[in-house]
Amino acid sequence: MSFNYLLKKSSASTQSLQIRKEVVTTKTTIRTAPLPKITSLSNGLHQDRNHTTHTQDRVRKSPSHTIKKHSEATRKRRTPSQGLVNFSSDDSEGEEEGESSRKKLKADLEQDQDLKRQVRNKKAFSEDDEGIFPMVHAADIPSLDKATKYIPSFEGLPENTEVSLQYPSASQRERYLLMQPRTKRSDNNDFNALEDIVHVMHQVIAHYLPLSRRELFDNDTTGYPKRLHRAINRRSEHELMIVIQDWNDAVSKLRSEGIISQVLDNYHSIQPDLVERILSQACARTVSLGVKSLREYENGTDNVYGELLPRFVSRILREDTHLKSDQTFVDLGSGVGNVVLQAALEVGCESWGCEMMKNTCDLAEQQQAEFEARCRLWGLAAGDIHLERGDFLTNTAIAKILPKADVVLVNNQAFTPQLNERLTSLFLDLKEGCRIVSLKSFVPAGHKISARNLYSPFNVLEVEQKEYFSECVSWTAAPGTYYVSRKDSRKIKAFAARNE
Repeated sequence: MSFNYLLKKSSASTQSLQIRKEVVTTKTTIRTAPLPKITSLSNGLHQDRNHTTHTQDRVRKSPSHTIKKHSEATRKRRTPSQGLVNFSSDDSEGEEEGESSRKKLKADLEQDQDLKRQVRNKKAFSEDDEGIFPMVHAADIPSLDKATKYIPSFEGLPENTEVSLQYPSASQRERYLLMQPRTKRSDNNDFNALEDIVHVMHQVIAHYLPLSRRELFDNDTTGYPKRLHRAINRRSEHELMIVIQDWNDAVSKLRSEGIISQVLDNYHSIQPDLVERILSQACARTVSLGVKSLREYENGTDNVYGELLPRFVSRILREDTHLKSDQTFVDLGSGVGNVVLQAALEVGCESWGCEMMKNTCDLAEQQQAEFEARCRLWGLAAGDIHLERGDFLTNTAIAKILPKADVVLVNNQAFTPQLNERLTSLFLDLKEGCRIVSLKSFVPAGHKISARNLYSPFNVLEVEQKEYFSECVSWTAAPGTYYVSRKDSRKIKAFAARNE
């Protein structure tokens, strides 16, 4: 099993989000109010691609049960660039792609604004506690101690050189040890400090500054990322330190003047690329260090590990379920908590997860703690997060929250038929209108309501079949099928009324 999530995708901060809209038959009115810039990253835990084989059910339509199929092109989406940041090349091409993606997504996000969503973490902008809290600084990542794997970020830089970077909030600065992987292969996923710093700068410029200030920060000649690139290309420690100090002073000034707070207070959503950057940072400082423990699963059982990747999750949250900040999300079989954390931050909703594998639960709790620290560092508010240990079929807390859930996610790709059947019975407790997202349909193909099966749990689910592009799940790069079900008991009542 190969988990390439560690940082394989985190170097793609300016790549475009390539998930295309599905074809629909209704017309949509598109408004053109300005939105923050949108770029895209991708990350996720990658499992052995041969671990599971994705099967697609051929579904027959019937008057009483219909699985709707959405047409969607299946061509392979362009894979984000990998490896280290190219400090010596022009970034204009990547920026143009990012801008194209931002324009493409504006209309979609416009239509689904959640006006109740407040994204600024007010505590993060208070200096009452001096902004000091537990977190894993980049300089403290244990793997950086391995001299056989890491060398100074560029020739001539003294070993163990540290810098501190200011984030948008009033919180402490993050310490970075300026080291890079000794191996410079494009598929090397080890942590790179300068790469992380550049990504932080780009995210702050894109999402925390008013348009009038972005040009100053991101100018092709005098902007901070460009100045940092030049310092590295010249191998000038002195110039690098000056750039980072100037950045720290400039960001601190904007924050103290209230400009950053004003920008955040005008937002009612957090863009996917910023969410993915924060998830990537939390993972690099926690999950990636214990990834070997995730290999302890048992083939042929329900205890198999796999992840839905952030771009796919973002589509589920925004397009398939339209989840809002005053609603509740539940992930049954939540792994290390990636989707639970993403829903809490991207939507701002109450977010629950339940996992029974001990090693996975341990990593999930570590990642939650670091994720919450990262949210404060970035000055962002996430919804309440609850990670439960144990069997989601018998967990007391899950039993209490399920009837309140608005969206339930079940990555049942590798679940046994017996578990899927037990889950379907559990869905009887869901409220009307609750949506269930799964990798396999819970309703058999061609199922019809009859007098003999009138009270089957299959009859309360309206199922819609959809397709995802390549690079959306951790266990395969291939595209596949997933299902969005909605609890709707009306057809049972209608059938009963017709047969009285």
